[in-house]
Amino acid sequence: MPKQKTHKGLSKRVKVTASGKVKYSRACGGHLMSGKSAKRRRRIAGSSVMSSATAKTSRIKLGE
Repeated sequence: MPKQKTHKGLSKRVKVTASGKVKYSRACGGHLMSGKSAKRRRRIAGSSVMSSATAKTSRIKLGE
């Protein structure tokens, strides 16, 4: 059985931490910031951790 290839699109967007959690940056942070509240802009600016079910499939696609 050959090895599974890394999903390159996903590997550019997420990072796996040492403990196995999957970090990603939130959507909607590219442009049109004036229409968004300051609270929303602060939330978008930071990184977030995926839920466990989604992280499991992501780790499989990343070849972890």
